[in-house]
Amino acid sequence: MDIESPEKLIELLDGHAYLADEGLATAAFLALRMGRPLFLEGEAGVGKTELAKTLAAMLEAPLIRLQCYEGLDAAQALYDWDFARQLLHLKAAEAAGVTDVARLEGEIYDRRFLIARPLLKAVETQPSVLLVDEIDRADDEFEAFLLEVLSDFTISIPELGTIRAATPPVVVVTSNRTREVHDALKRRCLYHWLEHPGFEREVAILLRRLPGCTETLARQVALAAVRLRAADLVKPPGIAETIDWTEALLTLGARELDPGLAAATLGAALKYREDLATVTAEGLLRHD
Repeated sequence: MDIESPEKLIELLDGHAYLADEGLATAAFLALRMGRPLFLEGEAGVGKTELAKTLAAMLEAPLIRLQCYEGLDAAQALYDWDFARQLLHLKAAEAAGVTDVARLEGEIYDRRFLIARPLLKAVETQPSVLLVDEIDRADDEFEAFLLEVLSDFTISIPELGTIRAATPPVVVVTSNRTREVHDALKRRCLYHWLEHPGFEREVAILLRRLPGCTETLARQVALAAVRLRAADLVKPPGIAETIDWTEALLTLGARELDPGLAAATLGAALKYREDLATVTAEGLLRHD
């Protein structure tokens, strides 16, 4: 797909109900044009993961997601051998009277017995969008390994040889900044920090994502979200939570943010008991 400018990218993303501002669109455009990974950092729920999903839909490419977590290692991200199928193959060969050890070894390490994990899938699939989600949850060692893979999109499998991406995938790396990611990985990427959307853009996002939403309800929910983010909460709501909250209100037939209904559905936006108590005590659900 030929995307000639950040403005065109904004238009294409909007066609898939993702409203990007100029800064994010420029970073994403440059990542696409330069073939560089896009590193997105910001609070949870501001649209980092959703951008990767939208890019995949826009480019009509499969989204391959590597969800990071503590203890994630190279084998879990690259590939595994299907030991159960290999064993069945050996038993079948034994039953058939095959005794050629070299032949059997060659057969059990055939590509059909290889289970591709996200990184290998991304290298083998053209085109594709690789989402490395929440890299800050992985260990330092995995960061170093990922940097190596992203440098040339080449994976060596001792039993099969080297697999190289004919066309590198579009790569989006996200971080909620629960810890600092090493500079070496950031230097490999184009970086963009995602803020919570401003009031007017959040209203526009709610109206775009939820066609049944009235402008009155969108503006009242967006204003409540601004107040909640300014409060001293354990986990303020991101745009994802605001969308969920508005959808919950719409499911109950709301046309505006009635305080009682807002309180009853607040669990769609806030996930900590302490935050619910703070909102109730400070009267943050009122609207003027």
